[in-house]
Amino acid sequence: MSQPTPRKLAFFAILLTTLTLRAADQPPTDWVDPDTGHRVVRLSREPGSASLYFNQNAYTADGTRVIITTPEGISTINLKTRAIDPVVQGKIKVITAARKTNEVYYLKDGIIYATNLDTRATRTIGKPPPHGGVSTLNADETLLAGTTVIGGAPWQSSGATVNGPAPAITGTADLIGPDGKRLTYAEAKDQMLNKRLEQHLPMTLFTLNTKTGEVKTFHHSTDWLNHLQFSPTDPTLLMFCHEGPWHKVDRIWTIRTDGTQLTKIHTRTMNMEIAGHEFWSADGKTIWYDLQTPRGEDFWVAGYNIITGARSQYHLDRNEWSVHYNVSPDGALFAGDGGDPEMVAHAPDGKWIYLFHPEPIPDVAGISAPNSANLINPGYFKAERLVNLSKHDYHLEPNVTFSPDMKWILFRSNMFGPTQVFAVEIAKARSK
Repeated sequence: MSQPTPRKLAFFAILLTTLTLRAADQPPTDWVDPDTGHRVVRLSREPGSASLYFNQNAYTADGTRVIITTPEGISTINLKTRAIDPVVQGKIKVITAARKTNEVYYLKDGIIYATNLDTRATRTIGKPPPHGGVSTLNADETLLAGTTVIGGAPWQSSGATVNGPAPAITGTADLIGPDGKRLTYAEAKDQMLNKRLEQHLPMTLFTLNTKTGEVKTFHHSTDWLNHLQFSPTDPTLLMFCHEGPWHKVDRIWTIRTDGTQLTKIHTRTMNMEIAGHEFWSADGKTIWYDLQTPRGEDFWVAGYNIITGARSQYHLDRNEWSVHYNVSPDGALFAGDGGDPEMVAHAPDGKWIYLFHPEPIPDVAGISAPNSANLINPGYFKAERLVNLSKHDYHLEPNVTFSPDMKWILFRSNMFGPTQVFAVEIAKARSK
């Protein structure tokens, strides 16, 4: 066998150096956060991959996979093996994973499709009405729901179409005020929300039948309707919001798909009180939401039981306030994705993924009021930090969700540069 020449040796040395540098540039795939003692894994492999919004169902009906977006389209990640499986290619908008069948619903080229994640069989569902956006699927998978602007195109910010999700801060132009001064994230978000709210565009809710494609409209309004979420258990119950700066709107509402039983979920009791980023419990019995009394000063996660009318409020410290919260499938634990100092809480040390243990405050003194059953049940969150996000840029919101087996909390982050999907183990890592 001939000996390698000096030129070949030099070539292999350069190749080895290049591969080593590329490997060093890659974010780690598995580590223990030194500040928390919790194990973190990187689930995605391609830069630009992202998990879904916090209130979208991202998990397959069998609980084995999570849906993510990639620069190429939609993929799934096996939560046990971490195998990544591309499903749909192209420029798409994920609507939701189905709760009964292993399908994903999405919008592509203006048409709604459903693709079976096992067989890849794809069904054409239909088209939203003009200037309409679809955002949720009901419990028995018979109806999609969305909002539409009547007689005109949706309002646009400099970086995002706003007919569905609330406006996103997408670039430096969104952070400049009318006077040319730089705005904080919270100020810029308020400016964009105000601009859209003040237009009073005529809107309506609508449903789209998943079998026939038939569209039915209901609840016409000139308020900004947004943030639609079907109950995970009741196929005709829809939660939605009046979008806008939270201190200006009565945000959280429910309605039946036939337009009846319009119900306001939270009524403000003080000036500058805000409530929002609402989401369902897995059993469909409770609506949870971020409550601040007043805005930016006192922080709670509040709950309203739609069956009994019982209300709960769990208190948090300023640093524990989170852009979004979520609740475990069994309702026993909560999670939060923290926030940076420019956000509404102005938290000096809030850039963490949190696990929250709800602690009710018992009536130890036996002094219940005669109408105690109709009053708020108070409590507080005992917080545990899971991941240090000090290097995360919160212009990308992490959007925490619990895995179906309740062993992991999934989130997206740019803490290593490009966006990737991560999971942190709820149980602490064992010391070696």
